[in-house]
Amino acid sequence: MHDGFQMIARIPYPVTKPNFYAVASEVATMAFLRAHDLPVPKVYGYSPTSDNAAKTEYIFMEFVNGTKLTDLWMQLKEADLASILRQLVKLEFHIMSIPFPAGGSLYYVDDLRKVAGEKTGVPMSLKGEHFCVGPDVRLHMWYGRRSELDLNRGPYENTEAALTAATRKEIAYLERFGQPLLPLQRGRREAYKYEKQSPLDHIKNLQRYLLMASFLIPNNQSLRVFCIRHPDLQPSNVMVSTSPDSGQLQIVSLLDWQHASILPRFLLAGIPDRLQNYDDPDSRNLIPPSFPPNADTMEGSELMEAVGLHHARLVHFHYVKGTEELNKLHYDALSDSISIFIRRLFYQAGAPWEAETHELKALLIEATEEWVKLAGPGVPCPVEFDPDDVSKSKALSTRLQLADENVQNIRGMIGFETETWVPIDHYRKAKALAELVKLKVLMGIPKGELRDKTQANWFLDDMDEKDYM
Repeated sequence: MHDGFQMIARIPYPVTKPNFYAVASEVATMAFLRAHDLPVPKVYGYSPTSDNAAKTEYIFMEFVNGTKLTDLWMQLKEADLASILRQLVKLEFHIMSIPFPAGGSLYYVDDLRKVAGEKTGVPMSLKGEHFCVGPDVRLHMWYGRRSELDLNRGPYENTEAALTAATRKEIAYLERFGQPLLPLQRGRREAYKYEKQSPLDHIKNLQRYLLMASFLIPNNQSLRVFCIRHPDLQPSNVMVSTSPDSGQLQIVSLLDWQHASILPRFLLAGIPDRLQNYDDPDSRNLIPPSFPPNADTMEGSELMEAVGLHHARLVHFHYVKGTEELNKLHYDALSDSISIFIRRLFYQAGAPWEAETHELKALLIEATEEWVKLAGPGVPCPVEFDPDDVSKSKALSTRLQLADENVQNIRGMIGFETETWVPIDHYRKAKALAELVKLKVLMGIPKGELRDKTQANWFLDDMDEKDYM
């Protein structure tokens, strides 16, 4: 501003859905956490509707003085990295220790009343402000045409409701909008023999999950408690500054609370995506990281790769060890193999259908094979698979694994990230490399139907995704 005052004006991306709930919930969540003395930005003003002079939903919030952790992330020494991760774990402990009466997402009562009338969710009051737990704003609950569906998105009164809401949402979507489609991931289409996949198959597997859901609830009451957690904890959402007293880096704010949800602790648990390194056996086994002894002889890309791997191992190791020491309930949930499996199953049973049901089906088959561990002895499994069906599914798993490896190899050659994103200064080179790889692959296939299908379904070409939304 002219007087030197600074603030952030935040407006939704076009893909942010649902706008009203996403904005209203983010505002209430930040206010609620600030009232619990947590370092989140202060909100100066907001509008969850576009009925205003700006013609858009918006939030005016505090400008936080500091540095994004991303800008320092790769340069931090191990001691500083460990210190920052311990601070994150302590903040998570504080956040996840706040109890909630139900699941869903958080709102001001007055905001929710504007769209829900007197059905304002489960009330909560804190320091004179009236909050409530209302509809779940996780993005996949509203993705694409799912936002048109009138269904229960919360508040969830119990654990089973939280376990099944996203699955029921997906069944409702497929029953209304589902149609046979080729898999969205075009690199996998050959494994499916370029055949369209039926939504009815996915509905059947979703219904199988619903039969299992009540048996997936842990006996430990502390793991069933509803709590909240940062929805996207990564370095770019952490602001830090140097303490004038100690000279150490301190976390001064956690940014971006959009799409935060309240779920049972065992469903929220886990290492944040940008902090985990599960693909590496040393990280999975929590082996204390050490730099390669031959690092002095490494040069160029080999050295950069070694540095990156060592850093990823350090982050994973110190986050988990810090959680074990400072947030024991979270550690119990994130490290328990049964809880890990249930979370994978829960995610697949609620994810938007992309014309594949195999990932969910493979987990359901595994659940039937490990049922005693999941449900305990003497509990009959409500789902059965025909042995021939199991055999075909496992053969498809092998084909899909090969397809995924091929995509990963091409990704390494071209240098793109998830959803084929590349930095702008690498874009022209990546486009040229992509065309070269495509030409090389096609030249290795004899002319005919297979070559034509490979070219028509090349996974790096542009495509319209509207049928999958």
